[in-house]
Amino acid sequence: MLLCTDVGNTNIKFALYDKEKLLMKLRFSTNQNKTADDYAVDLYTIFQINNVDAEKISGSIISSVVPAVTGPLKNAINTVTGIESLVVGPGIKTGLDIRLDNPSTVGSDIACICVAIKEQYSCPVIIIGLGTATTILYMNENKAYCGGAILPGIQISLDALTSKCALLPSVNFSCPKKIIGTNTADCIRSGIIHGNAAMIDGMIDCYEKDVKQKCTLVATGGFAPTIIKYCKKDIIVNEDLVLEGLKIIYEKNKNL
Repeated sequence: MLLCTDVGNTNIKFALYDKEKLLMKLRFSTNQNKTADDYAVDLYTIFQINNVDAEKISGSIISSVVPAVTGPLKNAINTVTGIESLVVGPGIKTGLDIRLDNPSTVGSDIACICVAIKEQYSCPVIIIGLGTATTILYMNENKAYCGGAILPGIQISLDALTSKCALLPSVNFSCPKKIIGTNTADCIRSGIIHGNAAMIDGMIDCYEKDVKQKCTLVATGGFAPTIIKYCKKDIIVNEDLVLEGLKIIYEKNKNL
């Protein structure tokens, strides 16, 4: 079995694969203050609850955008499974053609997303990542990653709004019945949900105008199911692109 781990700024997501079959998927909160022993206890407990035999795990790979967590989590996985994890970064083979000013600055999560897209979808493609940050990426018709845009994420935007504006309350992400809100909470919800959906539609138009062709549209990340259904564009939602990319990258590197 293969353990794929996606360390994000908000959550750590795990997926356990038996060849092509997804056996289990789970997440818990990212905590930079936890030690390797803390994470080992968490992981061991999760495996016990889900009846996972850690001795049957034969491979492990990690993507992390939180350096302070990478080492402790890698050590925790080794403690629980006896496996030394691959970590996506310099020296790891991805097969990506990266056409940026400095290819070494590409985050491991972005690399994993692009690897999964390259294998699974027709290009050119625009990828909308709706996680802690919002990213809008572009891969051209030759499946090269050519860059994109980064915006404050949906939760970050809401937190900033309510913390800086004393009279504005924090709200959940339920969609208001009307786009024109008639109370403060619904006005905020409309801005967060419909405003982000309209921004995504507008950025897609800008990208397609810039590259002079229509693109496949794919969205990923925890907020994708909440926002994308209110977009006018026909956008495929795949929440697990990082995990799927990790699986592909592991196969490229396991015998190196």
